[in-house]
Amino acid sequence: MPKKGHSEEQIIGALKQYESGEKVADICRKLGVSQASFYTGKKQYAGMGVQELRELRQLRDENGRLKRLVADLSLDRQILQEIVSKKL
Repeated sequence: MPKKGHSEEQIIGALKQYESGEKVADICRKLGVSQASFYTGKKQYAGMGVQELRELRQLRDENGRLKRLVADLSLDRQILQEIVSKKL
């Protein structure tokens, strides 16, 4: 499934353009987004650099992986408890 929207790097690049003095309307026209989307991205990624963004993405990926691992282990534990209760 294709990813919707722009990458975080593109959003941060747009925010840097904004900080350098370029008008929001011009930035939005170049990216093909609405001004509301621009301000949403600004609210979410304000003050972040590319390095912080990479760390955030890495932490989100790790968090998702750990959540899946916990779900799998919880399911295994539940199955084992059902087996033990049937044997007794």
